[in-house]
Amino acid sequence: MTAIDVSYRIEGQGPALYLVHGIGARKTTWNELVDGLKQDFTCVSYDLRGHGESPIPPPPYSLEDLVDDLEALRRKLGHQKIHVAGHSLGGMIGPAYAHAYPEQTLSVSLLSTAAGRSPEDRAKLKAVGDAMEQNGVVETLETFVERWFTDAFVENHPDLIKARLQQVKETPVDVFLSVFWIYATTEMAPWLHDVGCPCLVLTGELDGGCNPRLNKFIDSELPDSRLVILEGLKHSLTIEASDRVLPHLREFLLEQHTG
Repeated sequence: MTAIDVSYRIEGQGPALYLVHGIGARKTTWNELVDGLKQDFTCVSYDLRGHGESPIPPPPYSLEDLVDDLEALRRKLGHQKIHVAGHSLGGMIGPAYAHAYPEQTLSVSLLSTAAGRSPEDRAKLKAVGDAMEQNGVVETLETFVERWFTDAFVENHPDLIKARLQQVKETPVDVFLSVFWIYATTEMAPWLHDVGCPCLVLTGELDGGCNPRLNKFIDSELPDSRLVILEGLKHSLTIEASDRVLPHLREFLLEQHTG
């Protein structure tokens, strides 16, 4: 499959930072982090194929398709080298991009992602995917709310929860299932050791699917990485706790251009 022309937004100045969202999300996921990064970086956020304002080629998609879309956007915008930060599925696209295009990659930030899954981990994901295929994506949304957000956040920010769920509802079902299966079946373990650029590995202490155990494994496999575990948080860090993610992400990125 050939790369598509994704919908994107550019804000800020400085080295290029490409921001890659997760399953059923949008480029707007990054708004608050962009506000804290745009004074030092040219922030490029975009909608994955099939999401938001991007074209919807017929699924199924592959991880390679999503990497190709990112590379096509880099070439279109003319950035020689880029930082990549990705959340969840985006946290797999980033290192896969660095693996395929090492000469173009300055750094990768892997937020709330997974590698080194056990057979039990894979079985749990397969059960979620099978349930969505049998019962419907919308009918499974409550499961995602529990996985993505802490109880306190759900109680105090019903508007943000509703907006996130609306994104899922507006994502074509076959697209959502396709990218879910990419996330569920991708295993980065065989090639993480070949990703030589500096990497930030960050997740929430209470993230069930992308837990500290899996992120410690990612950190151990990458040649040049830093591990951050944020206490008391689940999966949707960029929505629930951008204020806690920002200092770690900004410090890491700035270090790549100083000293």
